[in-house]
This record gives sequence, structure tokens and C-alpha cells, in this order.
Amino acid sequence: MSLTGKYDQQNIFAKILRDEIPAAKVYEDDHILSFMDAFPQSPCHTLVIPKQPSRNLFDTDPQQLLAVMTGVQKIAHAVEKAFSPDGIIITQFNGEAAGQTVFHLHFHIIPKFSELTMQRHGRGQIADMQVLRKQAEKISAAL
Repeated sequence: MSLTGKYDQQNIFAKILRDEIPAAKVYEDDHILSFMDAFPQSPCHTLVIPKQPSRNLFDTDPQQLLAVMTGVQKIAHAVEKAFSPDGIIITQFNGEAAGQTVFHLHFHIIPKFSELTMQRHGRGQIADMQVLRKQAEKISAAL
């Protein structure tokens, strides 16, 4: 199976970009949107996505990818400043076999706190939107 394919305009991130589904937004510019993961693996788990439709790393225009990676670094710095985790995991999946569950390119910024056990990707409970919004505000303030 190829890692490239037709982009689904009905995926959840496309709906978030169109404001059809609420999200606890952290940052937005002309190229990217960052928001809190609704199924966090760790407290303050943040996502960064391009606004341009692309299924994964292989479908993304190199110039768009540059803007996304610049955004990932910017948001990761803000997460570190806002929450002082012991470490930060930055990850991205390509294809279902690799663990990708939403087929819109996205990067996970997952703070790692030594005293907490991380949830498995895609297996956690949906988070309280008020908690996510407070985390998003704190990250935004650190930008």
C-alpha cells in the first residue's frame, strides 16, 4: 500500500481547520494551526498541523513542511517554558501501519514528566475541554 493517496476533506483535523469541530487552540498563523490533543498521552500534549491539506510527510510540499517544522519548534519551546517538563517527545506517524490515526499531517509535542506514566497513542480518555483550554492559554502566553 502506498503512503500517498487522496486527501479526505472530512478528517477531524480538516473539520477543526474549518471550525466545524471545537479545539483548544494554542497558536495559528497563515501556515499552521496548533491545538491541544483531545486524547492526550501526557498533560499538555499539543499538536501542530499544516493548514494546507496533506495526508502525511510524503504528501507535503517542502516549503509547507519548513513552515510546519518552524512552528513545531516554536510551540515546543513554549510548552517547555510554560510547564517545565523533564523532557519533550516530538513525534509524527506516516501510514496506518506506523500508528497514524488521522490522515492529515500532524506533529505531536508530548511533555514527559518523570512522575507520570504516558498513555498509549490513541488509547486514552477524551480530556476535559476546560482543562485543555487552560493549558492552551498557558502555552500561548509563553509564546
